[in-house]
Amino acid sequence: MRVVIADDERLVRTGLRVVIDAEPDLTVVGEAADGAEVVPLVRELRPDVVLMDVRMPGIDGIRATEQLVGGMAEPPRILVVTTFEHDDHVYDALRAGAAGFLLKRARAEEMVQAVRLIARGDSLLFPAAVRELALRYGAPSARDARPAPGRGAGRGADPGRGRSPIERLTEREGQVLRLMAAGLSNGEIAAKLALSQETIKTHVGSVLAKLGARDRTQAVITAYESGFVLPG
Repeated sequence: MRVVIADDERLVRTGLRVVIDAEPDLTVVGEAADGAEVVPLVRELRPDVVLMDVRMPGIDGIRATEQLVGGMAEPPRILVVTTFEHDDHVYDALRAGAAGFLLKRARAEEMVQAVRLIARGDSLLFPAAVRELALRYGAPSARDARPAPGRGAGRGADPGRGRSPIERLTEREGQVLRLMAAGLSNGEIAAKLALSQETIKTHVGSVLAKLGARDRTQAVITAYESGFVLPG
């Protein structure tokens, strides 16, 4: 798995490189000191994962994430590495397309596990922290809206017309989304709902498609900001 590190502190980059290069299945292929450097570097090297600091001079990690996610046909997975978990910059980076975040004080084994999770397409969520971020920095609807999606449209009605993406979810898909927001894996959701993992995988895919979400992280943020899942 190919990794690029973007952080304005050389010591941090060196520490992350040592941790990642010590693993036989991971390798650091490039480093950048700010967002202006990381965007062309990623386009050249095509890594699987970018470890992205959000607070960098010049182009910060949020803008760099937007440029990578919005400007590449197959963008890398982006893992925000941050000092503070309750940070509006972290939330903005998640909204911009980052797949998850990890604290810089995380243990080496936690960092390695996070990179592997992100690389294989999973999302790295800390439900309590994301709820707190949504409550502090999310849209007003994340604090006071209480829609009730998952109910079928009236007989003869067009089930898609005039309805928000959240309202297009079936009742089962709504259940799955709530459990995703709680941080449960597909296996845990399957056990909770007494369904097969393959069925849950299908439901998750349908949720992502209906919400227009790139991954689970984006779906969960939509759930909070729409008021479908209430933080706190």
